[in-house]
Amino acid sequence: MTGDSSTARPWRIGVLFSATGVTAAVETSQLGGTLLAIDEINAAGGVLGRPVEAVVYDPASDPKSFRRFAEKLLVEDGVRLIFGCYMSSTRKAILPVVEAYRGLLFYPTLYEGFEYSRHCVYTGAAPNQNSIQLAKYLLGTYGNRFFMIGSNYVFPYESNRIMSDFVIQSQGKVLDEVYVPLGAGPDAFERVMARVRKAAPDVIFSTVVGSDTASLYEAHRAAGLDAATLPIASLTTGEAEVALMSPEAAAGHITAAPFFETLATPAARAFVAAFKRRNGEAAPVTAAAEAAYFQVHLAMRALARAGTDAPDQLLGQLHDREFDAPQGRVRIDGQNNHTYLWPRVARLDARGRFQIVWNPGMRVKPDPYCVVQSLDDWSTDGLHADPS
Repeated sequence: MTGDSSTARPWRIGVLFSATGVTAAVETSQLGGTLLAIDEINAAGGVLGRPVEAVVYDPASDPKSFRRFAEKLLVEDGVRLIFGCYMSSTRKAILPVVEAYRGLLFYPTLYEGFEYSRHCVYTGAAPNQNSIQLAKYLLGTYGNRFFMIGSNYVFPYESNRIMSDFVIQSQGKVLDEVYVPLGAGPDAFERVMARVRKAAPDVIFSTVVGSDTASLYEAHRAAGLDAATLPIASLTTGEAEVALMSPEAAAGHITAAPFFETLATPAARAFVAAFKRRNGEAAPVTAAAEAAYFQVHLAMRALARAGTDAPDQLLGQLHDREFDAPQGRVRIDGQNNHTYLWPRVARLDARGRFQIVWNPGMRVKPDPYCVVQSLDDWSTDGLHADPS
């Protein structure tokens, strides 16, 4: 990907992450990871001597705006590749548009699985790459009585269904299941904590997203609950959400993800340092940002091999190619367009920083349909790394 890209016609790509709205904090980190990768590629000479140019819009966490901007990118701006979306509701809003105009969406967010589109590359975790590992850790560490709380849209419903399957498989019990509107505010979570006290679970499993996350964790603290004996465990609480809450409210709670800012490998440390140089020292570095970063590198390497950004030809050069991402070596599965990833589980310390408590050190093949629903069969592909 070398050559003089200073005057060449650019490769234009669409970028759709929210700078405003309920999920702005995490999507801002995804935008930061995307633009960092573009900076690195252009500094190395671009792709086939041409720079990469991002056409960026702010859909404000609104599915209808995501759909409108996706159509604008594909029809008016002439892009073929879109990098974006956090909530599943926004992905589902734009996929019909991307498919209709034969574009390609790169989606860098964990999600509920049970989906395939030839026009989407999924670089966040599928359920067998985070839910299984989190369930196994929680059941072995805290107990089998679960209380489930989620935001009111598709991802929480589906993720809670999958987690419920794992809990029941282990002779556990789901005591209650509650959903709150996006942007519900602190009062809603105070009422939820009253139900938690009544149910007396061992674990609270949260699929709450965005700015509501801080309200949930602060309500847990205000209710006098102890994370050491009754933690909130989540797939969606990352560094961006933790930055919105007090360290006291964060301490002791659990998240499963392929990447954490505190991951101690040389590749992870280099990525975190570069991210903060570009986006500011206080900028949180999330798993969603890491996926947003490596998917741009994967896509542009495929573009260089294909010589075109035509989605069908680019996909042919993307499938089963590997890239040394900050979390470890990743690759796109040619059968389902999902990504081989490295599961980890971490606990928040007293400073509000994730400390990894379980790192299996194994790369897991994506199984978005959870064909194998076993806590002890993760479809690992035999690639191992030193735990860090």
